[in-house]
Amino acid sequence: MSDPLRVVLVSTRNPLNIGAAARAMSNFGVTDLWVVNPYDVAYREARSAVKSHYILETSQVCATVAEAVAGCTLVVGTTALGHRDLHVPLYRLETGGTLLRQHLQNGPAALLFGSEKFGLSNEDMSHCHWLMRIPTRVEHGSMNLGQAVAICLYELRRETEEAQKDAHAAIPSAPSDVLERMTNVLMDLLTESGYAQERTIESTQLKLRRLIRRLPMGAADSVALTGMLRHILWKLRQTSSEISAAANRVNDTSVPNDILSCNDEGASEL
Repeated sequence: MSDPLRVVLVSTRNPLNIGAAARAMSNFGVTDLWVVNPYDVAYREARSAVKSHYILETSQVCATVAEAVAGCTLVVGTTALGHRDLHVPLYRLETGGTLLRQHLQNGPAALLFGSEKFGLSNEDMSHCHWLMRIPTRVEHGSMNLGQAVAICLYELRRETEEAQKDAHAAIPSAPSDVLERMTNVLMDLLTESGYAQERTIESTQLKLRRLIRRLPMGAADSVALTGMLRHILWKLRQTSSEISAAANRVNDTSVPNDILSCNDEGASEL
């Protein structure tokens, strides 16, 4: 089955940009590359692009955009906008990417990128159903060709079945009873350490409960953290008990009476 997405580079002159575009295509699994009126020396040099030479070896070279988009039921051009008077709809990358993904489920589409210096000409754009732009800042709107190809292809690929699988495989959140146990242990720890004061203990517990439930924590992590807090609490109480016991031993120790008391007779002898 042929790739439903066709990447078209128009009048590209820099071999590094051609190679970078092919590399981005390889990264995102797009293999159908068409090159319109390229600078011949640059194109021949780019065909040695590392890890993406197979895309350039099978790429199609043609003289016009019309040839490059033949057979495609949707043609989308990319532009930095600038001061042009456009006569076709223009969408931001997020919107355009969604529309293009939807179309690719039913038919082939071409995505056009213009030359490094001038972008797509008005003639090139006349073949497009609509245009798409990457939302760069106004002061520096144009992008490197290879980067632009990579960003657009990422946008098209980021909502694939694999991404949906990743979402379904997300770590399950901790159930309420596990979070409540963590809340109670941490509250005991704050009380034992003296952080939680008796007059504000209820409000402190409410704040703590809300804070814990805002944490993006999985069940296993919650259990592990509760165990750590419980051990810290045990150690704190053990240390406190040892200090109290030592203080009691000092208080219970008394000096023998025969040392503290002396009679008159003994005093006269001294």
